[in-house]
Amino acid sequence: MRIILAPMEGVVDDLMREILSAINPYDLMVTEFVRVVDQLLPEKVFYRICPELQTGGQTLSGTPVRVQLLGQDPNWMAENAIRAVELGSKGVDVNFGCPAKMVNRSNGGAVMLQYPEQLYKVVKAMRDAVPSDQPVTAKIRLGFNDKSLYMENALAIYEAGASELAVHARSKVDGYKPPAYWEYITDINAKLPIPVIANGEIWNRDDAQRCMEVTGCDSVMVGRGAISLPNLAAHIKGDAAFTWQQSLGLMLDYTNRELEGRKSTYYPARIKQWFSYLNRQYTEADELFRELRVYKTADEIIRVLQGAQEALGNEI
Repeated sequence: MRIILAPMEGVVDDLMREILSAINPYDLMVTEFVRVVDQLLPEKVFYRICPELQTGGQTLSGTPVRVQLLGQDPNWMAENAIRAVELGSKGVDVNFGCPAKMVNRSNGGAVMLQYPEQLYKVVKAMRDAVPSDQPVTAKIRLGFNDKSLYMENALAIYEAGASELAVHARSKVDGYKPPAYWEYITDINAKLPIPVIANGEIWNRDDAQRCMEVTGCDSVMVGRGAISLPNLAAHIKGDAAFTWQQSLGLMLDYTNRELEGRKSTYYPARIKQWFSYLNRQYTEADELFRELRVYKTADEIIRVLQGAQEALGNEI
């Protein structure tokens, strides 16, 4: 079984990848997307999205990291795929699943699921350009407005030469609302001879096991669940789920490192965003969020978090 951390725009950046890879046996992590339009992007763009390129294409804990590209022009996607791999990415992934309106308006992400022939052209160009020993992979949803093209899209990507395919078991219009339609992945996995990775509504070990049973896949991709339960991959592979005290300690570690980094001004928004996921797993997170959500500065939020940690210590 493989467990892969999904690319989550604005959520899983290099710091989050570093923190999660230190406590989880992830087999692969995929970056937030690099937007490709009409040029070969400078190296600094790739290093900004994926600083792990400077450490051999892996986190400091040794988890391999794959750069994801988003775009619709086959030639420019191919050129940038070459650059990503030459800089050290462990293969290259292409995003055909992003549901964001801004991305879709510029003909990127999930909007391309309406055009199987274009999916084919993009993946084929990338596969032809990238050395054969480097994987070219893709992530799709089940469709855009509906799921009618789910198999045609999957076959187009396979026939273009993709090494493997990750499938988020919802259409664009489904957003992130449950359920995830795993049965469609079952069908795709039965027809494609390449590895298929199942994604959608995997929040704990039981979800992962049921997903693999339903789909027949031996690999899963986790996204929001990995933020809700910070040691989700380790939990799926047999460890006990993190306690609230452990997760709170992890948030304080994240806080210290975030405030030292280049994105420190975003810290209040980022920590509140994390709490919005933790609420699903921990009732304590919901209670604490009610207290800190009114604060706008890092110092105020840190004071609340440290106070919560001290209170837990006193209880023990």
